[in-house]
Amino acid sequence: MAIPSYDEVAVGTEIGPERYPIQRLTLVKYCGASGDFNVIHWNERIARQAGLPDVIAHGMLTMAEAARLVTDWAGDPGAVREYGVRFAKPVVVPDDDTGVEVLVTGRVAEKLPDRKVAVELTATCGDVEVLAKARAVVQLM
Repeated sequence: MAIPSYDEVAVGTEIGPERYPIQRLTLVKYCGASGDFNVIHWNERIARQAGLPDVIAHGMLTMAEAARLVTDWAGDPGAVREYGVRFAKPVVVPDDDTGVEVLVTGRVAEKLPDRKVAVELTATCGDVEVLAKARAVVQLM
């Protein structure tokens, strides 16, 4: 993938889509990497007692997968100057060999001063939007 140039990128430029698989094993690995061992991310019984339909992915994992679309597009994680999301719905991860996929798409929403662009992101799992108001500001060359 070619690294985008500020001069060549236009408002409306589409980024993605990319699909990011999440399985129960992904959650266990993320627990270890992040230090977040909250039981709703690995214990179905406790997740259901908490009112959830099943075990859910960490919100920060979902957020990171959406950010990966931007960093891969920009060619440098350091190019992301701002990033924020709101968590709209949890990503429910079934206990099977398939898991779920988070589909992430992006669109250049605005060209900003100093060779920066604002990218709006959409992250869905099935028909459910899992992140809202997802936006990154990216420094381009």
